[in-house]
Amino acid sequence: MNFTVRNAEMKDYESVIKIMNQVQQMHVHWRPDIYKPNNSMIPEDVFAKIVEGDTFFVAEAGEIVVGIMEIIFQHIETPSHVTRDVIFIDSMAVHEDYRGLGVGHLFFEKVKQIKEEKHCDGIELQVNSKNKAAYEMYLKYGFTVKSINMELLYQ
Repeated sequence: MNFTVRNAEMKDYESVIKIMNQVQQMHVHWRPDIYKPNNSMIPEDVFAKIVEGDTFFVAEAGEIVVGIMEIIFQHIETPSHVTRDVIFIDSMAVHEDYRGLGVGHLFFEKVKQIKEEKHCDGIELQVNSKNKAAYEMYLKYGFTVKSINMELLYQ
């Protein structure tokens, strides 16, 4: 199957929400103590502002949106850190019918291209500890563990 990545447009809104809802359902299933069902992850007016920038992308198979990715540019400059410019992958999701077909790798290639164009120092992301498939994909692509978030829950 042939996939392409492009900047998101308003016409993609319904497809984007559908994919985001699929991911939200996974999170709710894994951690109902933290996540709750939400069928409107991004209000339409907020999405309209997001697509004005060059930070939200969709993957397509023909005319069908099969994946989404949002990035954030972060400038890190503190007394305790080496100054760096990083691209943070804020969200990346693939429609459940298209997982395992290379869409995630295509998104990584897009981010690598942006990293080179913008002269950024690195690419970072977070992954839910229950999302083993995504974690394994990130490792295969060359990501390494930078930090581990932990929690202590009180009942």
